[in-house]
Amino acid sequence: MFDRAILHLDLDAFFASVECLKNSQLKGIPLIIGGSSGRGVVASCSYEARAFGVRSAMPMKQALQLCPNATVLRGDMDSYSKYSDLVRDVIEDQAPVFEQASIDEFYLDLSGMDRYIGCWKWAGELRSRIIQETGLPLSIGLSVNKTVSKVGTSEAKPNGSKMVPAGAEKPFLAPLRVGKLPSVGFETERRLQSMGVRLIKTLSEIPPQLLEREFGKPGIGMWKKANGIDHTPLQPYRDQESISTETTFQVDSIDPRFLQETLRRQVAQLAFELRNKNKLCACITVKLRYTDFNTYTRQVQIPYTAHDGVLVQHALDLLERLHERRQLVRLVGVKFSKLVQGQLQLNLFDDTEKSARLLAAMDKIRTRFGKNAVAQGGR
Repeated sequence: MFDRAILHLDLDAFFASVECLKNSQLKGIPLIIGGSSGRGVVASCSYEARAFGVRSAMPMKQALQLCPNATVLRGDMDSYSKYSDLVRDVIEDQAPVFEQASIDEFYLDLSGMDRYIGCWKWAGELRSRIIQETGLPLSIGLSVNKTVSKVGTSEAKPNGSKMVPAGAEKPFLAPLRVGKLPSVGFETERRLQSMGVRLIKTLSEIPPQLLEREFGKPGIGMWKKANGIDHTPLQPYRDQESISTETTFQVDSIDPRFLQETLRRQVAQLAFELRNKNKLCACITVKLRYTDFNTYTRQVQIPYTAHDGVLVQHALDLLERLHERRQLVRLVGVKFSKLVQGQLQLNLFDDTEKSARLLAAMDKIRTRFGKNAVAQGGR
């Protein structure tokens, strides 16, 4: 049935679903996960809250105006990471090739499986096993590429399944609004609507040169997706992938503040690299080399994140445990490992809307002027 078969799995309202597993009294009521202050933002919400218009990344103040009787929880990334790992373990045990796109989202390449058991039958059995072993609701979409499969999953929600056979990509996408396409955010959808483009069918019929003139290279990508074209390969999950940096001092130092500021800069640079590549890390390692060349490391497992503030605090804690204050330090280094694909939005319940915007603004400056162009001060 498929020359290429890509399965997309998405855990429905993941954070909220985990909270309901932990406390059954939360089931069936409007539930919002996010910042506890009025300036916080929504990280996730139940479908009961969505019925009132609440959405992820919405300011908490606005969400509570729409749904004043909602139960608000700050969130528990330790629990969410644990359940994500449980799902990944099931997939890893069953799937030939898979990509973890975020903490609650996976792609599997099932190409060629129709010769044996059948992609759709196998996908349904995998979905049933994940639901049975984790208790979490799960939606899936199967088609010839990542774009159509992801949209199929979106249309199957909540807790459903959708198959789009080869050759049916364009008819399936055509009646949907343009905002359903991956990578078409609110601002892009608003610009398209101002051009009279509301449905994917209309977008697919616009000359790609016009879209490139209006949106640059991303315009060509939108046109391809609107026409059901996506040759993007899976990025196979690699548990040991890492990024790191280290600094050897010209003059060995014993100054704690100097070491801390060096580490802060290193962490900020690596965190920017994570966000730039849409990645999150779950392990941080700090390395110290003393003037006698003895080298020591300490590491800690953490919930998935790419946020400067969270990573800096863990790094400084490790430095505090490592540093023998009576010895001169020759080198400081830091490494992020256990990387997965994922967006910074996973940390929204730790951030206020203001801090999230500040981080985004700083990243824009780094992108334009270099990764060392700006940094947050220590507290």
